[in-house]
Formats: sequence, structure tokens, C-alpha cells
Amino acid sequence: MHSGKVSTPLSTTSPRRTAHCSPNATGCKRSWDQWHKAHPGPVRDLVAYRAFLEDIGYIVPASAAVQATTQNVDTEIAEQAGPQLVVPLSNQRYALNAANARWGSLYGHGTDGAERTAQFNPVREARVIARARTFLDEAAPLANCSHVDATAYRVEDGKHVVTLKNGSSALKSPDQFIGFPGRCWLTVRGAAQASCGLHFEIQIDATDSIGKTDAAHVKDLLMEAAVSTIIDCEDSVAAVDAADKVQLYRNWTGLMKGDLAEEVTKNGKTFTRRLNADREYTAPDDSTVKLHGRSLLFIRNVGHLMRNPAVVDRDGHEIPEGILDAVMTSLSALHDLQNKLNSRTGSIYIVKPKMHGPAEVAFSDELFGRVEDLLSLPRYTIKMDHGREAAHERQPAGVHCDGIGVGGVHQHGLPRPHRRRDAQRDGSRPDDAQGRHEIIGVDHGPMSAIKCSRG
Repeated sequence: MHSGKVSTPLSTTSPRRTAHCSPNATGCKRSWDQWHKAHPGPVRDLVAYRAFLEDIGYIVPASAAVQATTQNVDTEIAEQAGPQLVVPLSNQRYALNAANARWGSLYGHGTDGAERTAQFNPVREARVIARARTFLDEAAPLANCSHVDATAYRVEDGKHVVTLKNGSSALKSPDQFIGFPGRCWLTVRGAAQASCGLHFEIQIDATDSIGKTDAAHVKDLLMEAAVSTIIDCEDSVAAVDAADKVQLYRNWTGLMKGDLAEEVTKNGKTFTRRLNADREYTAPDDSTVKLHGRSLLFIRNVGHLMRNPAVVDRDGHEIPEGILDAVMTSLSALHDLQNKLNSRTGSIYIVKPKMHGPAEVAFSDELFGRVEDLLSLPRYTIKMDHGREAAHERQPAGVHCDGIGVGGVHQHGLPRPHRRRDAQRDGSRPDDAQGRHEIIGVDHGPMSAIKCSRG
């Protein structure tokens, strides 16, 4: 069943998808099979193999004709580098756990920290605390001493002050101090080179089993961890019919509305798991500061070649599942564009996998444009990420990674923060990039990889 409006992206893009997004349609797969039958075993002549791939159109020359930039991109992509999780959308508990993994304990209580087992381990405790102090020296160095000598952390006249065994010290960079959620916790923005600009809380509690043995009564360091998560409709799920797809879309809608919940039974106790709230602090000037309490969520649609019986066209044929995903996941994300619980910049991040060549990237660009028109969204609300598995040579014609060196099929902007020389900071867009959706990418950071995004 379909309405006239819903049929618009389907009727206009489905024929193009058949023509441009099928290896069989181009003869590419057939030629590939024939080559490997004639050359069994490992590829030994890489030069000849590359020439073959170029000859069949699998590898195409990179175009230098167009430069493009991004706008309305969240800081988790534009500025921070941190871990990215991938979880199946079919499992509500996994999705909630991943979304809530934005903050995690550096001490690792209950797993690999100072309290790894029910039996307290003072040796492990001492090692964990020592490593934490070393981390503080790297991420938030003091002006004239080491955190190893800290005996107290406090706020005086809006400044972060550390009492030492002999004297006291402020932070080397006082603007790293963000604020405090209470009398005993302090929140610091880590140095860019040491912790990629991630925030962490110094949690102080003299009554805690760890805090009471620490010279400064630090019970834990709570750090930003998984700054982004791919919620997966593709490889990690098995959605084969309408009921499966409805369940996926229902879970995604819950994440976008912020009301997804799951009853969990653990150690004989049952509780309800929900999305974490944002973290709120009092800044040095007594204003309120909020930090995102959840991982920034991307939604991975299926690739171009899949079909699903959930919806059929007027001739009774199964429609391309990628078109269905694009419409339905964007429709659910309208809730977030209103409440700003996920993207605070008003963007929808869609991961589009397994694209081979500029024709398929161009098709995705057209598809997302049609979806934006269908939902009355401003152009470039949908940002596209393909991952990092594709080669430079398969960039779309007209999209160029000028001077950035981001390896990927359609990534053209935001590399690692300290290499943002090509990003236009005023949000403007080169004239020759009009009509193309922005596609953003983030290089691997010092801590771990963000595989990021379409803009």
C-alpha cells in the first residue's frame, strides 16, 4: 500500500537504482567472475589486476572538479575523536546499552578495575589509582606539579584547585575546568592531544570503598567513552518480512523520541532500562552547563541491492529495501529534529553501506534528496556515512577530498580536528558543491576510531 507522496521517491528512484546500482546490470560481476576463474588463487600481479578493475569500471578516476564542505554537524563528528559502537536495532537492550555507553568508569568497577571480584584486591586498586593519576597528568596537567601528589580537589572562587602534599596548584590551562555537579565532583575537558577533547569527571567520595583509601578521596574517573554509535538495520540483524521491519522501525522511533525502554532481569532483580539523561553541571560563573548523556546515534540502512516483501509496488513487486529504510528511518528521526535529544544541530546521520562507484553514491544522494522533499526537510538535513572500506578511486564524480586524505567513497570533509584546514568555518558552501549532499568523514583519532559520516 502506498500514497501518492510516498510513491514519489519510489517511482523516481527505483528505476535508477536498478540501472545504476546492480553489478549484474553493468556486467561488472560477470567480468569479475570470469577473471578469477582464469586466474585462480591469490592475486599475484596487482598492477594487472588494478588495470582490469579500471577496465570494467569498478575503479574510476577521482574527480578534481568539485570541492564540498559540511554544515550543521555535531561536535562528536567535527571535533571529538572517540570509540564508536555498532549494535543491532532488533535488540532493545543492546541499543539502550550502546546509547548509554557515552560515559564509562576509568576504574572499571565490577570488571577490570580496583574491584574486579567480590574479594577486594588492594594491589589492583593501587595500580588502577596510579594509572589514573598518570592519565590526569596527561589530560589535565597541573601548573607546577603532578596529580600523583594530590591530597584534595576543590573549587575556590570558580577555579579548580588541587591541594598537594606541599602547597597547591591550579590547572595548567584553567579553561579546561567545566564545572561541578555537586560539592565533590569536578568536570574537566581533556587536552586535545591527550584525550581528544573528551570530558571526564573527577568523582570524590571519602565514604566510598575506593575513595576512602585514596589520598584525595577520588573514588573514580568517569569519562566520555562511546561518543557515537551505529544502530544497525543491516548486517547484524535478520529482517526478512514486514513484521521484522516494523519492529526495527518501532525501536528506532523509540530512540528518536527518547522513550525506548526494556525490562531487564539481572541477578534476580528486575528493573527498567531507559536512555540516560544529559549531564548537568554548575559552571565557574554559576551558569548551567549540559553535556550530552548519550552516544550520538547513526542509523545504518541496508545496501542498494536488497529487496523486502514488507512493501510492494503497484505491480506487486517487492520494493528496494534501501528506499524503504531511507524513508522510514528519516520519518522516525523527525521526532529528534523537534526534541534535539540525539543531534543538537538538526541532522540525521544515515550509514549507507556497500556502495561501489560514483553512480551508486549519486543514487544515494538523489534518494536522500527525495526523502528530504517528501518530509519537507531542508536540503542536507540527512548526512551520509559509508564507513571507511572503500577506496579513493571510487569517489563520486564531483566530490573531491582536496588536501585531506580521507580514504573513502564519498567522504569529503572533516578530518581529525587538528587537520580541519579545508573545512569552511562560516558554514558556507562552495558554489560548485550546490546540488550535492554533504558527506562527512572523520579520521582515526589518537584514542580510537570514529568512523563517521553525508552532510
